[in-house]
Amino acid sequence: MPRPRKRPTGAAGPEKKGQSEKRTKFENSGEASAKVENSSPQNTSVFKNCGKKLSNYWLMKSEPESRLDKGIDVKFSIEDLKAQPMQTACWDGVRNYQARNFLRAMKLEEEAFFYHSNCKEPGIVGLMKIVKEAYPDHTQFEKNSPHYDPSSKEDNPKWSMVDVQFIRMMKRFISLAELKTYHQSHKATGGPLKNMALFTRQRLSVQPLTQGISHW
Repeated sequence: MPRPRKRPTGAAGPEKKGQSEKRTKFENSGEASAKVENSSPQNTSVFKNCGKKLSNYWLMKSEPESRLDKGIDVKFSIEDLKAQPMQTACWDGVRNYQARNFLRAMKLEEEAFFYHSNCKEPGIVGLMKIVKEAYPDHTQFEKNSPHYDPSSKEDNPKWSMVDVQFIRMMKRFISLAELKTYHQSHKATGGPLKNMALFTRQRLSVQPLTQGISHW
């Protein structure tokens, strides 16, 4: 399949605007994300099984604005994903071991929120699904790639990627500022977002979500 021109790194830079830096078995793919779009910090009744981790619902970051790395534009927005053949692309360039391990844990048909990172308005913009489980990331062997890793060997590759497919745009943009409001509220109340990796592991570009988020 065609490779996108830009992929997020496992250790992305901090968010702009001073902020800290993709399933449960729903009957349709839109149910969980619709709850995200319509929730509020006060609507705590939707948060169930506080703090329990899911292995099958994810948040994945990518940069929607042009940025050159070793002369290559690493931009990849959700619009770029939609423009790919079959609206499918490989999620390459992850160079953080924990983020890589999360990629390796992903299973077919699991869903992920597409998060625009390191841009003027960071936040969740859409929903996608895993259509190919982890396999070696070819960019680790490409000397002209910003993600080239000379210490990785083809017979024992360090880095993995998955293939993702666009599902839909969010009905409304979920900003980092809004997510931070939920996080701060739940820190005070012990809610499921109190340890959200978006704020506790700010540079991690691939993250599992909590049970509470999946029930939004």
